[in-house]
Amino acid sequence: MVATPLTDTFGRVHRDLRISVTDRCNYRCTYCMPAEGMEWLPRSEVLTFEEIERIARVCVDRFGIDSIRLTGGEPTVRAGLPDLVARLARLGVDVALTTNGSRLEALARPLAEAGLRRINISCDSLHDGRFAELTRRDDLRSVLAGIDAAIDAGLAPVKLNVVLRRGVNEDEAVAFAEFGRAKGVVVRFIEFMPLDADGGWSTGEVVPGREIVAAIDAVHPLEPVRRDHEPAARWRFVDGQGEIGVIDSVTEPFCASCDRIRLTADGRLRACLFATEEVDLRPVLRGGGDDEALAGLLVDTVAAKGPGHQIGQVAFVRPRRSMSQIGG
Repeated sequence: MVATPLTDTFGRVHRDLRISVTDRCNYRCTYCMPAEGMEWLPRSEVLTFEEIERIARVCVDRFGIDSIRLTGGEPTVRAGLPDLVARLARLGVDVALTTNGSRLEALARPLAEAGLRRINISCDSLHDGRFAELTRRDDLRSVLAGIDAAIDAGLAPVKLNVVLRRGVNEDEAVAFAEFGRAKGVVVRFIEFMPLDADGGWSTGEVVPGREIVAAIDAVHPLEPVRRDHEPAARWRFVDGQGEIGVIDSVTEPFCASCDRIRLTADGRLRACLFATEEVDLRPVLRGGGDDEALAGLLVDTVAAKGPGHQIGQVAFVRPRRSMSQIGG
């Protein structure tokens, strides 16, 4: 079968599938969850590995999807995760993972052996006390051990995702850059987006990407790297000791080159991280529908994708789900 590109009405070709394998998490981060916690999905509503593999196969075989990233919640709390990685790796695509890193010390090597190629580890502070305050768990040492385990397992590149917030942790930009230089990992700074569980996001909390770059450049000179379809603007250190990335989706939206679609843990397809509409694939998966029906839903969903998220504009409508429920 010859793959047909999954293209929206604006000509954007979609080749990147983000799959949330669970809505559960072992942290209760202030960004993702309200203080009282969240009500998790019943297990019966979460897609099985077989259902995830089927959707992924349709995406790969029919539409040429060549990159799959597993997210959560926290994906490493899903039992048997290496089995799912192996299933997806057999499709011949690049399989990556976004995790909080807390369980990587034990899982990094099994995941790599199953076929995982790349990994992104989320960490918003290098200070024990601040990390505990942000995640509501005193676990920074486990995350740092997980980073080392990912490097030792040969996952490459290892990237560190850092969300900087005004008045919270913006003073750690240079420290994170230096951590990346020392460890040989790529630090990606992500602007704070309106996907917090408490719904208290404001533009005043956003640390613009250009400000982050300027702070680091003042200490360790940077030069830009040509940007392709990837979400991060890349900057390399002039002395050749690595690079950083900045995902400035609030102040410098990259919607015109976005090539991602997302699948939530309960089987709902989203054409955009900030989509207000979702398409439930479970009736087809569990009701006897064939792959043609799945493919049709994929085509229709992507075709209806809007031009951009419109954050900061009057027309912006906040998604009903928080980041932990959507997947990164």
